[in-house]
Amino acid sequence: MRGDGLKIEMEYAHIGGAGYDAAGDPFPPATEKLVLAADAALMGAVGGYQYDTLPRELRPERGLLRIRKALNAFANLRPATVYPELVNASTLKPELVSGLDIMILRELTGDIYFGQPRGIRTLDSGEREGFDTMRYTASEIRRVAHVGFRIAQKRNRKVCSVDKANVLDTSMFWREIVTEVGKEYPDVALSHMYVDNAAMQLVRAPKQFDVILTGNIFGDILSDEASMLTGSIGMLPSASLDANNKGLYEPCHGSAPDIAGKDIANPLATILSAAMMLRYTFAREDAAQRIENAVRKVLQQGLRTADIYEDGMKKVGCAAMGDAVVKAL
Repeated sequence: MRGDGLKIEMEYAHIGGAGYDAAGDPFPPATEKLVLAADAALMGAVGGYQYDTLPRELRPERGLLRIRKALNAFANLRPATVYPELVNASTLKPELVSGLDIMILRELTGDIYFGQPRGIRTLDSGEREGFDTMRYTASEIRRVAHVGFRIAQKRNRKVCSVDKANVLDTSMFWREIVTEVGKEYPDVALSHMYVDNAAMQLVRAPKQFDVILTGNIFGDILSDEASMLTGSIGMLPSASLDANNKGLYEPCHGSAPDIAGKDIANPLATILSAAMMLRYTFAREDAAQRIENAVRKVLQQGLRTADIYEDGMKKVGCAAMGDAVVKAL
């Protein structure tokens, strides 16, 4: 970044559908080698309709799971922030979302997405059955809980741990361990909420939350729900960190193959993911804020991609929005 004394070396690698096309593997060995050697990884969305008929292990989303596992990126940070300029883009009433600033912390390398055994089998009766296993170790819960409480200490000092402890043994265990860790942070208020209630509260009174701490599957669902509070998932960045803050940074949205090549996608989530990279892995808060301020400036100028457009604003394409942010920098 010119003028900031930041020398960044960038290398490119294939993943997801691009990985399959290039090497017959959604997470090619060459990509894994580069990612493990790098200080951080900035990743684009993966996938496309043409890969839907592939065996599961070759589908683009398997590359996503494998890169997270390879990096041991267990802490997924998904901020849901409503810019004042985009209050009207949300489907919720302005008074519900104005000033919204939530951090959803999702455990990313455990839970039902990775638990064994799993598969599809035929029972002795001849009936077919699909099965997955939800499981967490105490150390997996403990390490992500510490991240959540430390983040809360830098925010509004509130953690809401979300689970389904009324019916799931895994969630009962989750609540027990999170409560233990919470005792080490007396300056942070800890509350617990069932996931179904949390889903309701996010659209009823979202500003009650500060940091939401939850497991992999619940975090996947709740963070996508929270994205719509902001007006568009195209505005939401994310960071997935290991124990040393090495990170995998990516937009929360998918690849949207139905609009591929039309120059109408929103690039801001990816740009804001780069800001998160500077903040969390490189500890350059100043540079992160420069990028975020540039995004804010183009929104103040009235520029809008199709997903956040409203009457009276200037609709621009993906490339033009990206160019405007660079100019604002």
